[in-house]
Amino acid sequence: LQCPSNLQLVARVSIILAAALNSILQQWGTPANTQQWNTTGDPCSGAALGDSPVIDDKTYDPFIKCDCTQDNGTTCHIIALKVYALDAVGVLPDELWTLSHLTNLNLGQNYLTGPISSSIRNLTHMQYLSLGINALSGEVPVELGELTGLIVLSFSTNNFSGSLPTQLGSLTKLQQLYIDSSGLSGGIPSTFANLQNLVTVWASDNGFTGSIPAFIGNWTNLKDLRLQGNSFVGSIPSTFSNLTSLQTLAISDLSNGSSSLAFIKNMTSLSTLILRNNNISDSIPSSIGDYQSLSLLDLSFNNITGQIPESLFNLSSLSYLFLGNNKLTGSLPSTKSSLLLNVDVSYNELSGSFPSWVGERNLQLNLVANNFTVTSSNNSALPSGLNCLQRNFPCNRGSPIYSEFAVKCGGPQIKSSDGTIYESDNETLGSATDFVSDTERWAVSNVGWFFSNHNASYTGFSSSQFTNTLDSELFQTSRLSAGSLRYYGLGLENGNYTVVLQFAENIIINGRTWKSLGRRVFDIYIQV
Repeated sequence: LQCPSNLQLVARVSIILAAALNSILQQWGTPANTQQWNTTGDPCSGAALGDSPVIDDKTYDPFIKCDCTQDNGTTCHIIALKVYALDAVGVLPDELWTLSHLTNLNLGQNYLTGPISSSIRNLTHMQYLSLGINALSGEVPVELGELTGLIVLSFSTNNFSGSLPTQLGSLTKLQQLYIDSSGLSGGIPSTFANLQNLVTVWASDNGFTGSIPAFIGNWTNLKDLRLQGNSFVGSIPSTFSNLTSLQTLAISDLSNGSSSLAFIKNMTSLSTLILRNNNISDSIPSSIGDYQSLSLLDLSFNNITGQIPESLFNLSSLSYLFLGNNKLTGSLPSTKSSLLLNVDVSYNELSGSFPSWVGERNLQLNLVANNFTVTSSNNSALPSGLNCLQRNFPCNRGSPIYSEFAVKCGGPQIKSSDGTIYESDNETLGSATDFVSDTERWAVSNVGWFFSNHNASYTGFSSSQFTNTLDSELFQTSRLSAGSLRYYGLGLENGNYTVVLQFAENIIINGRTWKSLGRRVFDIYIQV
């Protein structure tokens, strides 16, 4: 009996693939479930074959998919590898680059460290590459630009350095690009003008500099563009008016320039529009009533003037509206959609009396630092103490009665080891709320919505015991804010004060896990 030679070839290829695969998983401490697919013999068997289960099936992790259709079914290739959210620890091993037929590689949400090797160029069949939410470092390799079949590329939330390689402009099939919180800096390369097929671009929370490129206006397939929290300067390019397919647009923190709202004129498909802190000098366009798909609008921290159009408060889909820290005048619109339940108009120049809808149930409404008329007849429908939080903060202003205050943020009253009484601050706050203490000694105002976490809480709690303090309980609660959190001392006497702010991390955990990869970045302003 003579065995066909192709059986020996299959066995040899399978042994090589199995050895490389098992070495990778062993190095990361993420062994496969032997009940789901074969890890001791030919890995391209069982669940690894066929259309089902798919590589993204959550019950199979880690997982591979194989293609055994080549050479009349005698040769198998691993075409997909997933090790997702398993807290895999280690580097990207050399064996990974031998799986040259991979089209899909998902290593997201682990604790992979070290650089990406230039050998990534071996993955010439790659279409879907996800390395996001890890601790990878070094520069992004220019060899990524050789993977010209890429459709999806993600290396967000890592510790890379340097700038975006110009070679990535060769990835002309790219439809989704996720590079937010990646650690990169510098300008957006001019070669990115070639990326005409992009539909989704997340590039927030980096150190990108220079102007926002005008050529982005030629990415006319874009539906989701996020450019928040960078170091861009100048204006929002007028070419953005071409992006009429956008459903989500988020740009913030532009400096050294001035923009208008003219470019959004034809973006009536928008459901989310965030243009926070961009030096926008304009009025809210009268055509805002055409944006019936808009569910979130944030124009806060700009120089927007004029009155609030009645049509804005009556958009059929709008739920979240942030107009704080502008120069709006006039009164609040007389009517409001029942769906609009989160409204921030704080720090404007609004005035007049209040419409009947301010007493609506479940409404979150922040009216701090305006010129509204707060009387006994309309005060019952408003947050308690709102009169103390109008512009110039009038309560006890002429005859101050306090010289100190201390607050236990997000928690009950406690007495510290040095005898300080930290007053209770456990009032429920949300996306557009404020609270004044019963004694009118202090107040708090919160504004902002957690864009990427719809079920987020605005307080944090940890039962951990904190070191280097005699008052661990003091740090077990905290206030969380997606935008702006302000505390006010009311009725304070004139004089010199010592301000003590105490911080502790009680949510992001320590250890070699993807859950430890978060970071806090915030500004602190003290105003007298």
